[in-house]
Amino acid sequence: MSAMPAAGRPTAGEVLVRTLAAHGIGRVFVVPGESYLGLLDALHDCASIDTVVCRHESGAGFMALADARLTGRPGVVCVSRGPGACNAAIAVHTAQQDGVPLLLLVGQVAAADVRRDSFQEIDYRQMFGSIAKWTAEVTDPARIGEVMLRALKVAQSGLPGPVVVALAEDALTACTDAIAAAPQALPRGAPHPQDIAALHAHLAAAERPLIIAGSGLEVPGGRDALLHFAEAWQVPVAVSFRRQDLFPNAQTLYAGDLGLSNPAAQMALFKQADLLLVAGARLSDITTQGYTFPDLVRPQMRLAHIHADPGVPGLHFAADLALACDPAEALAALGTPGVPVPAARTAWLAALAAERRAIATPRRFNVDDGVAFETVVELVAGLLPPDAIVTADAGSFAAPIYRIVPFQPPQRLLAPISGAMGFGVPAAVAAALAEPQRPVICFVGDGGFLMTGNELAVAKERGLNLKVILAENRLYGSIWIHQQRHYPGRTTGTGFDNPDLTMMGAAFGYPVTHVQSPSDLPALAAALAAPGPAFIVVQASVQAIKPAPAVKAQVE
Repeated sequence: MSAMPAAGRPTAGEVLVRTLAAHGIGRVFVVPGESYLGLLDALHDCASIDTVVCRHESGAGFMALADARLTGRPGVVCVSRGPGACNAAIAVHTAQQDGVPLLLLVGQVAAADVRRDSFQEIDYRQMFGSIAKWTAEVTDPARIGEVMLRALKVAQSGLPGPVVVALAEDALTACTDAIAAAPQALPRGAPHPQDIAALHAHLAAAERPLIIAGSGLEVPGGRDALLHFAEAWQVPVAVSFRRQDLFPNAQTLYAGDLGLSNPAAQMALFKQADLLLVAGARLSDITTQGYTFPDLVRPQMRLAHIHADPGVPGLHFAADLALACDPAEALAALGTPGVPVPAARTAWLAALAAERRAIATPRRFNVDDGVAFETVVELVAGLLPPDAIVTADAGSFAAPIYRIVPFQPPQRLLAPISGAMGFGVPAAVAAALAEPQRPVICFVGDGGFLMTGNELAVAKERGLNLKVILAENRLYGSIWIHQQRHYPGRTTGTGFDNPDLTMMGAAFGYPVTHVQSPSDLPALAAALAAPGPAFIVVQASVQAIKPAPAVKAQVE
């Protein structure tokens, strides 16, 4: 089998790479494998695509997700068959949960061996069928352009998400008459004038409207459209799960986020809304607080739902208005009220703002086992550069980030909606590659760091100036909290020991700061202010996160 093109005809691998380049893909994240050597060889000659060699497929996938969120183009990750694809599956799940365009390219066995239970063979259509938007398999090199065109369209259209393309190893190296697929226009729906008129009237009459803003506004101009609309109409804005960077958090119209467990007082206020305008968000279980806000199936207030994907509005909650269009365009089309804002709106805004201030007020802790991590977050929040990118891993340590950091566009927050551990460090690496002129701060727990912290090797290799703030408490903290609440004194499987994490940071070439008590916090501030990278290990207090035990119902 020859890997060299014949008589000027390109290989399918070369057509694939040319297609990526034509679509503006500037970076791919790879863990190499012999099953896609033809693709790696094609990348060798493509000067416009940066091939980032990662240390594990899950890290490569998380990097691709962060790259997609920052560039607005599909993230691309290349892995080998079998074990490589299995390791990368977490990225496919996360892309599906987060609504992020992702292209997973998987080397496959030779075309003649497909479905023969060959070495490391998997039927990827079955494996990814329930979490990928589309799964394809290329065994005919003549179809490579067609498949890639569709893959890129599907990943970006409607509700963005993951697409998996399996590539037979001999198809990649075969010469073909196929040509690279040029970019095509993605389908877009315009807001219907009658719907805009109806929504305009509903907004003008509403005394207690509330916007829930989601990822559909994470597009160029989306944040500006949201801010201009909210200010013109004096409508409070709540963001969906972990989308705090969509709206200025210090703005008086910011009502907070809909997260894992909102305070009862705040939810009682939200439920008083007489108009709920959902713009670019999905009404999934977390955003709706376990499908309790609004009421299923017919909401207690008027519901208008705007989303680019027509399948999203009305999926669980009956909408009075359902607009399948770009939410930013719809908000812009609403213009200005044209009538005075109802007098009752003032009291509504004041009540929401007061509750938000109470939630965002940092708590004070009297602990003797390290530093309450909320205190660390408060300190960092006050020092955050105006153009900072913050990445946050999953874990209890991150909860204060979403409550008390006053995100202000163009600051960005990259955190996994899926709750996937191991996201933080790879996302920070990808952010620094995509935006090298911006400061990148990574919050990660010791559990997540020991999953994918090895991707700091990429940062060292590329000379990236990351600031890593690592909370060490030797616990899978979120699960430990649940155990303490429901099974006090009976924790199992949630504690672990660590290597010397300061030495690990030093091994990656980082200046290390060890914060063991509140007296060390000035050193943390200095490390953040200093130019270049930083690796800050915080002895995070366990006392500060221990919950009160839950009251168990008696069994009759």
